[in-house]
Amino acid sequence: MKPYLAVIFLRLSHAVLSIIAKYALNQGMSYYTFSVYRNAIAAVAFVPFALLLERNTRPRMTLAILYKIVLVGLLGPVIEQNLFYFGMKYITATFAIPIYNMLPAITFVLAWMLSLEKVNLRRLHNQAKVVGTLVSVGGAMVMTLIKGPVIEFPWTKHKMDIGAKHQQNLTKGFLMCTTACLSSAIFFILQAITLKSYPTQLSLTTLICMVGALQAAILTLVVEKDDAMIWSIHWDIKLLTYIYGGIIGSGFTYYISGIIMKQKGPIFITSFAPLTMIFVAVMSSFILAEQFDLGKLIGAIVIVVGLYLVLWGKSVDQRSSMIHKEDGATAPTQQQISATNPSMQVSEKDSPEMVAA
Repeated sequence: MKPYLAVIFLRLSHAVLSIIAKYALNQGMSYYTFSVYRNAIAAVAFVPFALLLERNTRPRMTLAILYKIVLVGLLGPVIEQNLFYFGMKYITATFAIPIYNMLPAITFVLAWMLSLEKVNLRRLHNQAKVVGTLVSVGGAMVMTLIKGPVIEFPWTKHKMDIGAKHQQNLTKGFLMCTTACLSSAIFFILQAITLKSYPTQLSLTTLICMVGALQAAILTLVVEKDDAMIWSIHWDIKLLTYIYGGIIGSGFTYYISGIIMKQKGPIFITSFAPLTMIFVAVMSSFILAEQFDLGKLIGAIVIVVGLYLVLWGKSVDQRSSMIHKEDGATAPTQQQISATNPSMQVSEKDSPEMVAA
């Protein structure tokens, strides 16, 4: 039950981050410095725990592991975060998040290709995983494409959509968020691979955030070299976004995701991505006064159905794996049988005597 609650917490925290980040972007926050500050804060927050709790278990750093960490830090903290929040400047939160519901399908295909996920389409539970992934993506598309009548809530009446006054470019925003989604899928796959050779998750999380912050800082200095004001920090919504995005959005997300991936693989993590859409749709109606229509409600129901199918298929996989492990542990070998039953051992010398008798 704990992995399920943990992933739901991650989805909820991602939804909260999307809402406050959208508001901060509307107030002029730079998505470049957001990536730098949030990952720097995460690294500073997690490095004491990594040094203290994993000092005796941390494996030796090799060049191959370092290459993987640098690539993971580039994919997640730099490419994915910058592109996603760059795209969110041009579209609403309830339009950006549904794009991420392609994440389960992309991750599923990549994990299948890299043999991280075993799929036998002749088995019913494997069919359920495939169908459930497609249904969840379909539900996300329903939320995005089908509008229907607006569902009025008491808290949305007579309120202006905060995001409406900002310029929107659906094409640019869609392309940026879609590319970010692809980068996120590769990030999860590579993180799962890196965990096999560097299994100390606190240290790995710290290194990912540290390397990501460094690469993001270099990118920001190159792209925004003429605008020093974007580095300024004040007591406002931007600072709250930096801190929350660093500790929760980067640090805890990478750490908890890594722990769960060790147990259940990257597919389990990304299968819950459609839940973020539901959380964002509800919260954005409160905070950003974005409209909630019938299409979003129907899509949310479809997403839940697809998620249930995927989770059912994964649970059958887990039970089968546990049964195989138990069978392998309890099945006696021929040597064990011989050792525990000496009377069954018949030597070549004893055989003629027994026949003669």
